[in-house]
Amino acid sequence: MQRFFTLLVGVLFSVAMYAQAGKAVVTGLILDIESKAPVELVTIYIEGTNTAVESAANGRYRIEVPANQEVTIAFTRIGYKETSTKLSAMPAQSTRQVDVSLAPVDSDIEVVVRESKIEDAGMVREDVSQLKLLPTTTGNLESALPHIALGVSSGSGGELSSQYNVRGGNYDENLVYVNDFEIYRPQLIRAGQQEGLTFPNIDLIRDLSFSSGGFDAKYGDKLSSVLDVKYKRPDSTRASVGMSFLGGSAHIEGSMNAGKDGYRKLRYLLGARYKTTRYLLGTLDVQGEYVPNFADVQAYVTYDLSHSWQLGLMGNYNSSVYRFKPETRSTALGLINFALQLFSVFEGQEVDDFTTSMGGLSLTYIPDRDRNPYYLKFLGSTFRSDENERIDIIGDYSLREIETSLGSEEFGEVLSELGTGTQHQYVRNFLDIRITNIEHKGGVELQLDPSNDETSASHFLQWSVKYQQENFDDRINEWERLDSAGYSLPYDTNEVRLFNVLKTRNDASSNRFSAYLQDTYTWRKESVAEIKLSAGVRASYWDLNEELIISPRAQLLFKPLASKRDVSYRLAGGLYFQPPFYREMRAFDGTVNTNLKSQKSFHIVGGMTFDFNIGKSNPKKFRFIAEAYYKRLWDLVSYEIENVRIRYSGQNDATGYVAGVDFRINGEFVPGAESWINLSFLKAKEKLDGVQHLKREVGQSEATPVDYVSRPTDQFMTMSMFFQDYLRRNKDFKMHLNFTVGTGLPFGLLGNNEVYRNTYRFSPYHRVDIGFSVALWNEENRSKKPRHPLRFSRSTWLSLEVFNLLQVQNQAGNTWIKTILNQQYAIPTYLTSRRINLRMRMEF
Repeated sequence: MQRFFTLLVGVLFSVAMYAQAGKAVVTGLILDIESKAPVELVTIYIEGTNTAVESAANGRYRIEVPANQEVTIAFTRIGYKETSTKLSAMPAQSTRQVDVSLAPVDSDIEVVVRESKIEDAGMVREDVSQLKLLPTTTGNLESALPHIALGVSSGSGGELSSQYNVRGGNYDENLVYVNDFEIYRPQLIRAGQQEGLTFPNIDLIRDLSFSSGGFDAKYGDKLSSVLDVKYKRPDSTRASVGMSFLGGSAHIEGSMNAGKDGYRKLRYLLGARYKTTRYLLGTLDVQGEYVPNFADVQAYVTYDLSHSWQLGLMGNYNSSVYRFKPETRSTALGLINFALQLFSVFEGQEVDDFTTSMGGLSLTYIPDRDRNPYYLKFLGSTFRSDENERIDIIGDYSLREIETSLGSEEFGEVLSELGTGTQHQYVRNFLDIRITNIEHKGGVELQLDPSNDETSASHFLQWSVKYQQENFDDRINEWERLDSAGYSLPYDTNEVRLFNVLKTRNDASSNRFSAYLQDTYTWRKESVAEIKLSAGVRASYWDLNEELIISPRAQLLFKPLASKRDVSYRLAGGLYFQPPFYREMRAFDGTVNTNLKSQKSFHIVGGMTFDFNIGKSNPKKFRFIAEAYYKRLWDLVSYEIENVRIRYSGQNDATGYVAGVDFRINGEFVPGAESWINLSFLKAKEKLDGVQHLKREVGQSEATPVDYVSRPTDQFMTMSMFFQDYLRRNKDFKMHLNFTVGTGLPFGLLGNNEVYRNTYRFSPYHRVDIGFSVALWNEENRSKKPRHPLRFSRSTWLSLEVFNLLQVQNQAGNTWIKTILNQQYAIPTYLTSRRINLRMRMEF
């Protein structure tokens, strides 16, 4: 079977495309913009076709549109201004809501069209066009998720990392898909400054969908979230170029081979990016020579063999190289009456390189959609990650107490030496990952005969079968030597001992089999309600631990149509199991537990979405989302986080739970510029099997037993805001504000974090990034300025960005200093300080 699989993947080299059969549905409510009364007998039609419907007496309408095609829908009625809106391509059986407020012919008020952003129950869909000017230090799409998605936080990596936590989960619990292909990331990254470019390229993206929990059975086996990215299907040639102090990007897209009917057979996307954070890293406490270089190139091509067969090809190559020669470090901490300073001098260097490549091919069959509403799709992909860590750094440190009395002549001087010593870190780690898979998926639509003209019902059945082969080759060779006051730790009178030693070699080869079956039932009756019920089951088997898991899931979306209010309700639940990947199996001592079982959880999620307008003459469009959730967790693999490095115990040794609420409001606080505000509260707790946890409150002499302790991701409150504004009389001058605040994450003592587990917390995280953008050129001004030097572009924007405007010292982790008397000091490791960035973006 392996020979057959290898041969098939050789034929099906490289990755992806997205297409489905059948129809999609657009629904909505049409109101009079002045009286707010429903408008009936409005003709809604798809431009360029004969498809048309009329709105009902309550202003509601429903129209079917071709799936996977951009369409323009027009709204017309005698006595009202006609309007139209262009919709991006929609997957088959998806539903999009487009509400319209029509203005009378004799009115000076503009027509308002609002497009809903929920396709499936719980999946929030966003257009990324307005995110391209978001001030970001990483240049990655994932940096925007805390501002637009529910329950998402950036975790301990802060602004240097694109990894994210979702509702009490860690980075490894998130699914990422690009055009139906699951995306993987490097495993050995231990600090945010080593992180390069993530897979999704924002220049190539059409839109994204995100679920923070309770997602469909058609998505994979993870505990926390799904990010589903769809790339563009371009019809014309477009390009862009971006550049800043932190790197640059370029992309080109287009289509070829148009027939007599305008049918385009070949579509292509090509993007390249470069990133360097050297300018940012110069603000860290550790001074030295930082040389980070990250680059990737990505291509996505589709070719229509016929009107029914489509071929998709995707390829990506990503190179991340991080070189660092530390020189000195000076970090101050403490209170006004007790202040410490850590001063270190270094020699040696660190060289890390992470090279990933991915490719795949997809073949999709879509027969005549009017007669055969089904699709078949075949996918094959391969992924490889070659990761190398090389560190050899010696640091001589001095921990000092500093005079803090303002009246003292020795203010700021060293009072005493609390500890001196040497820390020598040596690392030679190598990891080679190879993942190859093939998959078949399909779907069929079953229309049910309506009992009357106002009622419609249908089933959409989807299925998939997938085989995946995984190979890991891991070499660990690292040790750490600690010296305190001339004595090696741990102290031994007979020999010199190292503080920590890991030296292992692990090879693993395994096969995974997975499948799902899902049915989506949609029922709609005009003036009553629309109901969408999705139920399905996933099954997965892994031959390494010989575990079979079955996880049923269900989602219910209810939308009343009798009310003028545009509100919908959601309820979702099910079992979500996460089979172990290589990193979960590797314990603290480097050994690999091949008998590790899946981490398991039960989700229950309930929420509502409310769309509304504020104002009469020039109404502003808003959306409010609220969700509450509870997750029961068992067979957990406990872990600790050091910066962005997750170190697992390698055992199913914990149980726990997560509960919380999320709120989001987004809309046009100023017309034409959308903003987002997210607020989340959660409690994430766990208990280790066979351990009686203790907790000592401030002022208590004795510890008290507790059942549950904080998980490493237990962040009680987070708030994120992305706000846009512009000058009232000149929209070419814009402001983009990115604000994040969150309570501190928990941590425990180094090497002793079981009984008294995660009893301390980092300081709260708060950061403000702001950007000011000016449009140097816009093609709308071509007639006014025919000789403008930038007239060769469609638009050109220049942005001035200020990162960490308030110059807050946010904490990423700790450096632990241990004395000969077995005392430990946690010295904070801070993130970046204030920096100014200049960025230009040109579109052609």
